[in-house]
Amino acid sequence: MVITESPARERLTAGLRHTPGRLALWMTVLIALALLAGLAAVTDVRQRAAHVDTLAVRHGPLTIAALDLYRALSDADATAASAFLSGGLEPPALRDRYLADVAEAGRALTVLGAGLTGADDAGAAHLAVLNSRLPIYTGLIETARTLNRQGLPVGAAYLREANGLMRAELLPAAQRAYQDAAHDLRESRSGGGAVPWAAVLLCLLTIGGLVVVQRRLARLTRRVLNPGLLVATGAAVLLTLWLVVSAAASGIYLAGGRDDGSDRMELLAAVRIAALQARTDEALTLVARGSGGAFEKHWTETMEPITRDGGTLDALRRPATDADAPHLDRAVQAADAWVATHRDVRARDDGGDYPGAVTATLGDAATHSAALDDALGAAIAADGDVFAAEARRAGAALRFADLAAGALTLTMIAGIAIGVQRRRAEYR
Repeated sequence: MVITESPARERLTAGLRHTPGRLALWMTVLIALALLAGLAAVTDVRQRAAHVDTLAVRHGPLTIAALDLYRALSDADATAASAFLSGGLEPPALRDRYLADVAEAGRALTVLGAGLTGADDAGAAHLAVLNSRLPIYTGLIETARTLNRQGLPVGAAYLREANGLMRAELLPAAQRAYQDAAHDLRESRSGGGAVPWAAVLLCLLTIGGLVVVQRRLARLTRRVLNPGLLVATGAAVLLTLWLVVSAAASGIYLAGGRDDGSDRMELLAAVRIAALQARTDEALTLVARGSGGAFEKHWTETMEPITRDGGTLDALRRPATDADAPHLDRAVQAADAWVATHRDVRARDDGGDYPGAVTATLGDAATHSAALDDALGAAIAADGDVFAAEARRAGAALRFADLAAGALTLTMIAGIAIGVQRRRAEYR
C-alpha cells in the first residue's frame, strides 16, 4: 500500500525544496523567536519594576507602620508602669507620652488595615486582635490610674493585668503583623532583583538563530553582509545587554538596601523593643514592692545580651554605616549609663530605700532609657532612609526599560523581515 501525502503537506514540502520557501521558513522562525524574546523581556521588566514600586510604595511603609505599632505599644506599657510609680497624679510628661503612644498605635493600625488585601486572612486576624484588645488594655490602665490616685493598692493588680494582656496578646499580635509585613517586603525585594533568565535565554536563542541564518545566506548568495539581519542582530545583543545590566543594577541597589537598610532596621527594632520591655520590667519590679523578682530577672535576661561586651549593640556598631554610626555611639553610651543607674536602683531598693529607688527610676534611669530609645529610633530612621534611597535607585535602573525592550523588539522584527525578504525577492 502506497502512502500519499495530503495536498497541503505536499505543497509545503515542495515549497521547502526551493530557496524562496526555505528563506520564508527562516524568516518566520526568526521573527517568532524575536517576538518571544521581546515579549519575555517586556513582561519581565514590568514585573520587576512592579515589585520595586510595590516595595517602595506599599511594603516599605507597611513594615515601618508595623514597627511603629510594636514600639508604640511597648512604650505605652513602659510609660504607664513608670507613671504608676509616682503615686497619686502622675507627671504630665508621662501622661502625655502614654496618650501619644496610644494615638500612634491607632494610627499604625489604620495604616496596616488600609494595606490589607482581600486574601490576607492572617493579617486581618492579627489586626482584629489588636483592635479588640487595645481598648481593653487602655481601660485597665485607666482603672489602675484612678485607683492609684486614690491611694488604693488594688490599682497595682490592674496594672499587672494590663501588662499581662499587653505581653500575652497585644505584643504577639503586633509582632506577627510585623513578621507578615517583613515577609512581604523580602518577597518584593527578591522579585525586584531576580535575574531574567527566560528572557535572556530567548534573546540568546534569537542571536544564535540570526548568526546561523546569516552564515547560510552568505554561502547561498556569496554576500558576506546582510544589513537588515545585522541590524536585527545588533538589536538582539543590545536587548540582552540591557536586560542583564538593568537586572544587575537593580539587584545591586536592592542588596545594598537590604544589607545597609532593612536588615539593620530589623535588628535595631528588636533591640529597641527589648529595651522598652526592660523599662517596663524596671518599673514593675518596684510596683510589686518586694515581689517583683520575676520582672527583675526578665530585665537582666533582656538587657545583658544587648549591653555586654560583644553583645548586640557592639555587633551592630562594628559594621555601622555612615548613616547610623553616630546614633549607635549615642545608644551604647546611653545603655551603659542606664545599666549603671539600674544597679544603683537595685542597691537602693534592696537596701530598704524604696523612695530613693523610685526617684532614681523616674530620674536618671528614665533619662538614660529615653536617650537609648531616641538614639535607636534615629538609627532606625537613618537606615530606613538608606533603604528607601536604594529602592528608588533600583526603580530608576528599570525605568523605561520596557519601552526600550519593545523598541528593540520591533527593530529586530523589521531587520529580519527586510533582510530576508530582499533575498527572497531576488528569486522572483
